[in-house]
Parts: sequence; structure tokens; C-alpha cells
Amino acid sequence: MEERLKLSPLYYIGTFILIAVGVAAFIMGFINDPTRAWANFLLNNVYFVSLAVGAVLFLALQRVTQSGWSAGFIRVPEAMGMYLPVAAVLFLVMVFGVHSLYHWSHSEAVAHDPILQHKQPFLNVPFWFGRMLIFFALWILLATMLRRYSLREDEEGGLVIFKKAAHVAKIFIFVILITFSLAGFDWIMSIDPHWYSALFAFKNFVSAFYHAAAIITFIVLLLNQFGYFPFLTRSHMHDFSSYIFMLCIIWGYFWFAEFMLIWYGNIPEETVYFVTRMQTEEWRVFFFANVIINWFIPFMIMMPAPSRRSKLTLKIIVPVLLVGLFLDLYLQIFPGVVGKQVLGFNEIGGFLGFAGLFMLVVGYFLTKANLYPKQHPYMEECLEHHV
Repeated sequence: MEERLKLSPLYYIGTFILIAVGVAAFIMGFINDPTRAWANFLLNNVYFVSLAVGAVLFLALQRVTQSGWSAGFIRVPEAMGMYLPVAAVLFLVMVFGVHSLYHWSHSEAVAHDPILQHKQPFLNVPFWFGRMLIFFALWILLATMLRRYSLREDEEGGLVIFKKAAHVAKIFIFVILITFSLAGFDWIMSIDPHWYSALFAFKNFVSAFYHAAAIITFIVLLLNQFGYFPFLTRSHMHDFSSYIFMLCIIWGYFWFAEFMLIWYGNIPEETVYFVTRMQTEEWRVFFFANVIINWFIPFMIMMPAPSRRSKLTLKIIVPVLLVGLFLDLYLQIFPGVVGKQVLGFNEIGGFLGFAGLFMLVVGYFLTKANLYPKQHPYMEECLEHHV
């Protein structure tokens, strides 16, 4: 089985229009309110890096577990992982906005704050920037190796390349658990440098995996609608949905665990984070909407097994979850950076611009290789997959 994805000129035109909208939104933002513009830049950077990292994690897990059902779809997470080099360039730009985003980056603030002085060996701009370089270097290296082994597997076949890819996948899983957690501390949690949460990093790690699994499913569904992946069955849909349903429950568990432990402990240094988001009028709606969108809606709709095998259900759920990830990151970033609720054209336009860039990169790499890994050892099992 061999087939290349062909994207129409309208697809590329659409992505360039979205990118243009994003550029206009950021230009307007930097002119009118640079702090708000940098907050948007950080939010969208973290958003799409989460999808790319989560996609490579999904791919690595399929390799390590030798999953047969997903073998025919691995080109999708591979292409999503190829967004990481682009994301690295965009993240490097953030060094110019570090003083707008992070209170700890101001030397005068550190000089009068014993807590920031204690954290200064870790929270300082050169070390923060150096860690970012290390994170992206590791992610890009391992994601690229997985992609290249997959393409070599198409040419050479056999089990040698398959086993090498599995070894790289194991390394990636170990590396990403540590580095993405540290990245969460650096990029988001340090916005509120006096606040701390033991579960923050892992909750965001689960969120990245959760929403990446959703977008992988959505891309597969869209391509199937246009005639690709003709072997997609209700059994495949059940497996994709099981990932989303499982991760929805795990996300809800960690969200509740973090909130409940801080509420029960009632330590002012911890509760101040939730008091701002839960008890102030401008953030309260977003706080509860976050839980409803990311946990309650998918949990209730996908609980019945028939709904988890329905393409229509997933086409409704996934866009809702993509809004949910934006809302989750918006709540994490904007109260600490901007200090007020300002959701408008700058936020929506900036998101559309990044979405257009992400679509352009993913679409480009999907066209650069055979859409089906024809020499994958478990390809036949994928074609005959039935539950």
C-alpha cells in the first residue's frame, strides 16, 4: 500500500491567511500593549509545543508497546513532531519579552524579595535561556530520529530499524518526563514565582498528551473523510477514543487533586493562586468552564461505548477540547502576566496565526512521505484490526 497526501492550493492559501491574521494581531498587540502581546506569544508557543510534544509521546508509546492497531497512522504524529524546530525558533524570540513575562527577571525586584533571592540560582535569565536550548535540542533530536527511522523502515523493511526506533522511543519517554516538567516550571509556573504546586508539572504533561491524542484523532478523521486511511474502522475509532477518554479522566483527577490538596491545606502561599482565579468575578467563569470543557463534557459524552466509535462524536468533541487547552493555558498565564481578563481579537487572532503555521508545517511533512508505513511489521495487523 502506497499513497502520498496531496493538499490543494486552497489549503495553503487558508494557512497563509490565518498566519496573516496572526501577524496583524501581534503587530496590533505590540503597539497597544506589549505585555499582553508577550502573554499571547507565550500562550500560543506553549499551546502548539504541547501538541507537538504530546504527539511524539503518542508515537513513542506506540513504538515501545509494539501496538498494531495504530501502525497505519503513525505518519500523523510524526508530522506533528516536525513542528518542534519551528517552535524552537519562536521560543528563542521570547528572550526579548522575558522582562514583560517574568517578575523574577527584574534585578530590582530580586534585590527586595528574599524568596526570589533564594530562587535566583535557578530563576535567572541566562540559565532559563540555556535550559530552553537544552530542552529543544533533545526534543528535536529524538523526534527527528524517530521520523528518520520510520522512513528508513519504509525503504529497508525488517526488524533492525524497528528495534532501533523502539530504543529511541524509550529514551524519548524518559527525557520528556523530566524536561517537559522542567519546561512547565520555567515557562508557566515561574510567572507566579511565590506560588508552588507539587502536581502542576505533571498535570500539564498529561494535558499535552491528552490534547495531542485528540488532534491526532481529528487529523485522521479529516483525512479519512477525503478518502485517505480507507482501512479506518470502528475498532480503530474505539482505540483512538479510549485514549481520549482515559486521558480525560486522568486530567480531571490531577486537576481535582491539585485543587483539593491546596484547598484542604489552606496555606496562603498556595491558595492565592486559586483565590485569584476562582473567587474574582472576571476569572470565575473561565475557572469553571475549564473543568467543564476539559473533563465533564468529554467524560459524559464518551462514557457510552457506542459514542466512542462514532466519527461524528469525535468531530464534535475534539474542537471542544482544543478550545479547552487554550482556556487552560489562558487561566495559567494571563492572571499573572496581564492581571486582568482581556480575551479579544489579540488573543483569538494570535491563536489563529499560530494554528495556521502549525497546519502549514504538519501538512507539508504529511506530503513528504508515504502516508502509510508500508514496511511496518504490524501494518497487516492494523489493516485487519477488529475488536
